[in-house]
Amino acid sequence: MTTALPLKKPDRPEEPVPAPPAAAARERRAARRRRSVREHLTAYGFLCAAVLLFALFSWWPIIRNVLLSFQHVNFATGSTWAGLANFEKLFGDPLLATAWRNTALFTAYALVLGFFVPFLTAVLLNEFRHARAYFRILVYLPVMLPPVVVALMWKWFYDPGPGLLNEVLRGLHLPTSQWLDSSATSLVSLVIVSTWANMGTATLIYLAALQTIPGELYEAAELDGANLWQRLRHVTVPQTRFVLLVLMLLQIVATMQVFTEPYVMTGGGPEDSTVTVMFLVYRYAFVYNDFGTASALSLLLLLVLAAFSALYLRATRSAKED
Repeated sequence: MTTALPLKKPDRPEEPVPAPPAAAARERRAARRRRSVREHLTAYGFLCAAVLLFALFSWWPIIRNVLLSFQHVNFATGSTWAGLANFEKLFGDPLLATAWRNTALFTAYALVLGFFVPFLTAVLLNEFRHARAYFRILVYLPVMLPPVVVALMWKWFYDPGPGLLNEVLRGLHLPTSQWLDSSATSLVSLVIVSTWANMGTATLIYLAALQTIPGELYEAAELDGANLWQRLRHVTVPQTRFVLLVLMLLQIVATMQVFTEPYVMTGGGPEDSTVTVMFLVYRYAFVYNDFGTASALSLLLLLVLAAFSALYLRATRSAKED
């Protein structure tokens, strides 16, 4: 009689031994670090591309301009070191003081018109209850026009003969003006063109800032008996103070570099009354073919604007802290 052998149980795969809690935590941290490194590498890759392009088209021209300001530039034979000769020639030009004076006057006039007019326009648009989108498009429309087109259009408006503005004055039986042909009115005429062409962007920024003001502030002011001027002075201006200060700085920096209007509309005349710093830079570079002196004047303008911006930001920061 044979004895039955016991059946052998099939081998079961061994169950993995769970890792200790500390080891599992280390694995999770390592996985998070790897994922974080991949995300950061991707972000830094896009950032490096943007920085390289910015350096190529912004920083390198500035560095190149600084180098050219100390050189005699000759594209045929090569540049030679000139030291401070370009600056000596620049400060010996009597037209330099005229250009700075015209630029300062243009900036001052632009602050009177180009700073307050957009803000008041934004306040007016903010009060409208109907057709808001239409009026916003109407105000912003000049910004979408090419600057040269705007200058040529206004040059026809200012024409002392068949120009639109003088025709309107004749129709109203008012004395006409020479506009661009008189040294007394040419610079102000350019300021009007610049204000009309660029006020759309500032107006929309002001309008966006006005719409962030809580309505409860105006309601409280009305309950206290405040009129429109008092609400504007004690509610609107304090609530939009930061935007006002920033746009004032940007406008000053932009108007100090005005070029298109004098170049297209007056050519610097009459009697050099519209020669600005940037127009003088153009004249040195492309009329006199003196790129070294043009670079020196550009560097001087850069230093003046940088110093002014630093002082302005410091003053506004101190006022804000007080």
